[in-house]
Amino acid sequence: MTSKTPPPVGPFYDALHSNYIVTLGDKLDSPTSYEGAVTEHLRVSGVYWSLAALSLLRNEGEVDELMGLTKPINREKTRSSIVDWVFQCYNPRVGGFGGNCSGENPHDAHLLYTLSALQVLAMANSLDDERLHKDAVVNYVSSLQNEDGSFSGDEWGEIDTRFTYCAFSCLALLGRLPLVPEGDNVKVEEKPIIDMAKAVEYIISCRNFDGGFGAVPGAESHAGQVFCCVGALSIAKSLHLLKDADLLSWWLAERQCDSGGLNGRPEKQADVCYSWWILSALSIMGRVDWINTSKLCQFILNCQDDEDGGIADRPMDMPDVYHTFFGLCGLSLIGHLEKIGDKEGRNYRQIDPVFALPTDVVSRLCLKAQVIRNSEVDVDKTPQLHSILHLSS
Repeated sequence: MTSKTPPPVGPFYDALHSNYIVTLGDKLDSPTSYEGAVTEHLRVSGVYWSLAALSLLRNEGEVDELMGLTKPINREKTRSSIVDWVFQCYNPRVGGFGGNCSGENPHDAHLLYTLSALQVLAMANSLDDERLHKDAVVNYVSSLQNEDGSFSGDEWGEIDTRFTYCAFSCLALLGRLPLVPEGDNVKVEEKPIIDMAKAVEYIISCRNFDGGFGAVPGAESHAGQVFCCVGALSIAKSLHLLKDADLLSWWLAERQCDSGGLNGRPEKQADVCYSWWILSALSIMGRVDWINTSKLCQFILNCQDDEDGGIADRPMDMPDVYHTFFGLCGLSLIGHLEKIGDKEGRNYRQIDPVFALPTDVVSRLCLKAQVIRNSEVDVDKTPQLHSILHLSS
């Protein structure tokens, strides 16, 4: 093996992963399922992770047929389609979506689950469904912005930079995201849906000396918060405010452990989920090559369950759909899924690093954000969904 030969990587269990995702719903619905009981409150997000994961492995028609996305599966006489179920989770009292429903009673609405619901509807091409009260959802998102520009997750008031990303994504999916005003001559709405300038200013206030971002100003830098802040700035087309993207990229690159996996903050173990949180941010900033992608690829593949399918947080642990989705996202962002597809004759779909949806869905919805590219990098090799902010070397 020469120094230029990439290290060998293990097998990829396509059929097992597909079966794991497709059969997970029945397992969680079992009255004896512990996992189903403890995740009941976030089922809408679980459905989004499942659909998005399978959507990277299968085309839209296959996902619909396997999961019952827009119509019930023939073998299931008692279960409605996923789209119908999502609308049962809509809370008309406030205009948002809850994480589940009890019969016809939705759980309390939250920005996290509202975004997951909209992402599911986006994959189902159902954002124009007459049951989606877009104005009410927009008003719900708007009502959660605070005076300092931050967003609360729900009516009970917890503040976190995750919720800013959720708010921006929700409004973008609904086609109602305001522009960030620039200069004195820009016309803005008399009563904008949200104050974008304040929201962006709040994000920047959460940046730390090490280049990372925390949940609130002064909070410890965390890779999950970094994605939310960088992703939100990308959607707002305000990445120029990062100033020193190299400092942040270096902090993210330092998250790679000896195992090849990535952790969320210093002195923590590697976890497959950070293959998404970190790679997405690096992808937006055009710096995926700052980490050893071959070692990361092997780490993700080592976390596969070679008997039942699915991907765990780390090798030898039990798989779950959260890590399965984000593990597949990591393989997609480093181009490994595409290589497997070319070898096996499969046309795997790619994940968008900003909206966490398949790129064909992002293209169909005309979702636009911003990415950073070095002026010396050839950006014409692959189609660009988003506008490019060029940085001089």
